[in-house]
Formats: sequence, C-alpha cells, structure tokens
Amino acid sequence: MPATPAWPPQSTPRLFVETELAPGPLRIDGAPAHYLIQVMRTKTGDPVKLFDDRTGEWLGVAQAVGKRDLVFDVTERLREREPVPDLWLCAAPIKKARIDWVAEKACELGVARLAPVLTRRAVVDKLNLDRLRSHMIEAAEQCGRTALPELVEPVKLPALLRDWPAGRALFFADETGGLPALEAMRANPGPAAILVGPEGGFDPEEREAIRAHTSAVGIALGPRILRAETAALAAVSLWMGAVGDW
Repeated sequence: MPATPAWPPQSTPRLFVETELAPGPLRIDGAPAHYLIQVMRTKTGDPVKLFDDRTGEWLGVAQAVGKRDLVFDVTERLREREPVPDLWLCAAPIKKARIDWVAEKACELGVARLAPVLTRRAVVDKLNLDRLRSHMIEAAEQCGRTALPELVEPVKLPALLRDWPAGRALFFADETGGLPALEAMRANPGPAAILVGPEGGFDPEEREAIRAHTSAVGIALGPRILRAETAALAAVSLWMGAVGDW
C-alpha cells in the first residue's frame, strides 16, 4: 500500500501572527492574507502553519477564503515555542541593505535580542525598526523558527555601558586585538552579548571605555579585517558553536 502522505505537508506555508494562538477560528487580513490568497493560492481546506512567538507553532486549516481575508480553523499545536540561547547582538547601525541583512541572519542564527548601538563613527543614526522586524519575521517564517529576537530601541554606547546588567559577558569585536574568540567564549559561558562597531570601528575613547567595563572581553575574529556585518554574524556563529545550542 502507498504510504500515507505527511500532514501537514512539508510544503505548507508558515505565517507569523500577532494574535496569541489557541484552538478555534482565526481571521487573517492585510498583507498576510494577500500573500496566502494571491501568491500561495490558498483554497478552502488548505493547511498553514501559524506561530505567534508565545505559544509555539499551530496547524490552521482554511475554512473560508475571500478576496481580502481568510478564516482558519486552528486545530492543534504542532510544536512548543523553542528555547532560545541567551545571546544579545549589540550592533552599530550600518547602511540600509546591510543592517536589514544583519537582522535577518541574526534571527536565523538564533539570537535572543538585537540591540542597535549608536557610536561616534556610525554613518547611520536612525533606524526603521518596523522594517527590521519585518525582515526578522520573514526569516523566521522561512527557516522554521517559532521565536523571534527581541528588537529594542537604539541606545548610545555610553548608556549601554552604564546600564549593562551584571552577570552578562560583553564580547566586543576589537580590531586592535583581543583574545581568540572561541577561547574567550568558552572561558565565559552563560548569558552573553556581542558588541560590534560601525564601518569605521570604535574610536579610541570608545574602545577604552569598553575595555574598562568589568563585563567586557575583547575578542579577535581572525587575521583578516572584516566588514561590520560580517564581524557581527561571524561572532554570533562562533558563540553558538562554542556555548550556544548548535
């Protein structure tokens, strides 16, 4: 006999919703509805995987499909919300397409929080947080995550250092030299953050202020000079491999 097809199919679309999910009807409109109706050609009876960053991933089955909205019957929880490694990425804003890429990949790699940090040499001092969040949502939908990184308002570097929580290591990518990143990370397990400067790096006064902080650990990311976005994601990858959940 032929094998029973998997349900829901692997090709089932995934969608993030702001509403806390529970069994019962769920109406979807706006851009998500347009995507499901016009792009995915969702029909009555089709499944969708829904997640809300709170309760996990759920199965919804389309009950009514209109021109601009859909109603799903949320039937069962497929997965609990995933545990998230306690790693923050504190990154200086960089140019639009590149910071969008950082937000997207930080979500894919499993970062718990993305915290933009304003530094003296940053060429960008304003961020569209709604756009960054949209990039993280799209990444989570595509890569199967059930949790989203927390996205916080930009903060100036002195305020970040002043209010730094005790017990959280602050690994900063120091282009002038530091401990090998893997060595430093393995020696400091537990809650952590990675601090990466802008295209021009930290200025000397900023670097000294970071080094003077009791939680700061300067790290080196190899013999080559990396672009800001490359350094950020390289450091996150190293931490995930050393003490995260990889």
